[in-house]
Amino acid sequence: MTANTSPMSVALTVEQLWQPVPGGSGTYIRALTDALASRDDVSVVGVRARPHGLSFPQDSLPVEVVASRLPRKALYESWGRLRRPALPRPAGMRALHRGYDVLHATTWAVPPRTAPLVVTVHDVAFLRSPEHFTRRGVAFFERALATVRREADLVIVPSEVTRADCVDAGIDADRLRVVHHGTLPWTVTAAQVAAFRQAHGIGRDFVLWCGTFEPRKNVTAVLGAYERLLAEGSDLDLVLVGPSGWGGTSEQVRRTVDALPPDRVHLLGRLDDTDLQRAYAAASAFCFPSLWEGFGMPVLEAMNHGTPVVTSQGTSMAEVSGAGALLVDPLDVDAIASALLRATGPDAPALGAAGRANAASYTWEASARAHVAVYQEAVALGADRAGRGRL
Repeated sequence: MTANTSPMSVALTVEQLWQPVPGGSGTYIRALTDALASRDDVSVVGVRARPHGLSFPQDSLPVEVVASRLPRKALYESWGRLRRPALPRPAGMRALHRGYDVLHATTWAVPPRTAPLVVTVHDVAFLRSPEHFTRRGVAFFERALATVRREADLVIVPSEVTRADCVDAGIDADRLRVVHHGTLPWTVTAAQVAAFRQAHGIGRDFVLWCGTFEPRKNVTAVLGAYERLLAEGSDLDLVLVGPSGWGGTSEQVRRTVDALPPDRVHLLGRLDDTDLQRAYAAASAFCFPSLWEGFGMPVLEAMNHGTPVVTSQGTSMAEVSGAGALLVDPLDVDAIASALLRATGPDAPALGAAGRANAASYTWEASARAHVAVYQEAVALGADRAGRGRL
């Protein structure tokens, strides 16, 4: 960018941050916004729905945030069905009669295309597992997918696995760009690990799993592998972290835990970010044999602490785990148990070091740089599209 070139103006949808459970999409939006705000080649404006009540909290985002006149439900419905209203602009931009250079829809809530449009598709879970969603939710996602097929200049996906899913879902392969997420370099001290153990009554070394208790997370396979470890006399405990989900998984886990020796499996429920990072750091190994993920951030989060990882072959987790993980068939309980023995045995130091080095290569700064490259490409494509009268 030359000294006389203005930064590219990017409208970034940030409404997900005000959802009751922002989830992985919220983590992505916040971390990406922080990284983009530190660059001098883009000027980001966050866009959200009308806030509840009279106050409009900035919520510590490092960019200006503007609000639609419509509340979330009405805004999403209007965008999905009517393709309006256009994204609001800050007062200064309106005064200069300027529009955005790029629109970036960071979730399936896709605004109308009034400038080159980039959409992030984290996964197509509603096609893989429609039973996990309400009929209304599936209808919303299907309309959004149709909009992406029709209007998006470029589509960002976090993994090659999600890219393949998007091609299967009818999105043109030549519009898809794989941009990996980053991971935050949390530091956890020995004193914090000790405090975590004491707070949760965990005295022995342990294997950690985290996720929502639902079928695709495959926690029942973790329990099956742990039963085999106990049968071989292992001194390891098992710690399960996450909220209740669906498909009867929570009930099945509870029945299995009740049949195991007392005080060996610790069900901690949902943890806040700080306690989750302490759990990763305290664990002897992290076991994450999910059947599929759009990206699989927990694998990199565990590696960041030098914790050996066991995860699923042929998935997005395998794509980003490098030499820092042992890859297994997630349906083979014996293979998971054997990998956990390796991960907590003599191979642990080498796995931990490789994992830490691998996680360090996934930064949000690199992700933001790749996002900006996609924005620049979208502007070029949009200019060509406008020149042919198609904007």
